[in-house]
Amino acid sequence: MYSIDHQIFNITSVQLRELEPATAVTPIQDATMGPFPAFGLALITLEDESGFIGEAPVYSSYINILENCLLPILLHSHHMPYHQLYRLLYWSIRNEGFRGPASALVGQIDLALHDLAARREGVPLHRYLNAERDTVKMYGSGGGTNYTLPELEKEVRLFLDAGADCYKMKVGKGFGSRMEEDAVRVKFVRSLLGKDIRLAVDANQIWSGEEALRFADMIAAENVAWFEEPIHSAAFEQIGALCSRTPLCISFGESERTSRLFPTLVSLGVRHLQPVPTHLGGVNEWKEVRDLAAKSGVDFSSGGYSLFTAALMATADAACEVEYLYAIMYGLERYFSVRPEWKNGTFVLPEVAGMPVRVDWDYCRKADKIVKHYSWNNLNIRKYSPIVSL
Repeated sequence: MYSIDHQIFNITSVQLRELEPATAVTPIQDATMGPFPAFGLALITLEDESGFIGEAPVYSSYINILENCLLPILLHSHHMPYHQLYRLLYWSIRNEGFRGPASALVGQIDLALHDLAARREGVPLHRYLNAERDTVKMYGSGGGTNYTLPELEKEVRLFLDAGADCYKMKVGKGFGSRMEEDAVRVKFVRSLLGKDIRLAVDANQIWSGEEALRFADMIAAENVAWFEEPIHSAAFEQIGALCSRTPLCISFGESERTSRLFPTLVSLGVRHLQPVPTHLGGVNEWKEVRDLAAKSGVDFSSGGYSLFTAALMATADAACEVEYLYAIMYGLERYFSVRPEWKNGTFVLPEVAGMPVRVDWDYCRKADKIVKHYSWNNLNIRKYSPIVSL
């Protein structure tokens, strides 16, 4: 049984490296953004006084928050147990807000600290988090609103051949204005999947409550497993009204940056919670949502950077799933020397200490794939001093 609470992290250096965006297998568009021709990845690397490192995906656009709030604490707070260190990191971003990128940055550093702790112990991160299995269910994700019917069919076949038992597609074509076409696309995909493979739809928040209800009625016969983010994620009153008026399972959560909002979603009738580990304020926040879902009897899945997410999902019930957005995630795999294996509808986690993913930094350097590189230590980062601005 491992616990991070009393671990000491004397961090001596921090790096942030952003990789060249990888070309999408098929550029994908959703209801409110895209098409995305490529997808990027940046990682933060923490090194301690003994040379152990921890890495995690990180936002690369908020250097000011890192340099003013988080790194001054991380690089100048030595001989401090994790539970105290995390508390300082968490509250340092209070004035930046707990519902935006600052909160997620705390969580990304926290994930890197967990990776470092697991590497020091020489165990995979999922084992460090006390998981008892090495496989995680995967569901296929894609089906861009810009896809032709042949492109939809090609992607569906790929996931079926890989053993996936669930496929999620995008709806909300033309910024939600072409609902009838969306319904035709859903019926088409259902015909490809047959009656035994689950089908989910994701509207990326495009519709009003009444519009979402109308679309739910249009696809009622297609046995949809869940209807994801049909309306704005902050429209709580509309979310509650929609959940009370449709038998479809409504899902939300990937847009949230704090675990504190998830009990509200459950109380509104949301029956599928979808926290993204690198969007929340830390590993423990993600686990809080996991436990809330289990206690409340609602479904649970997570997306984001799927191959990283799989390590945490191994701690959840075996029925819980990781989203794999193949069109944009697959291209990033060229950067990894170690990663989970996609097999029979599951991710099989490797026996490597820490995260189940290793970036091949030698390849990235030689191939000139690092497009941004920041480096910090206690000499170029001042000690923490809170600045209040109104």
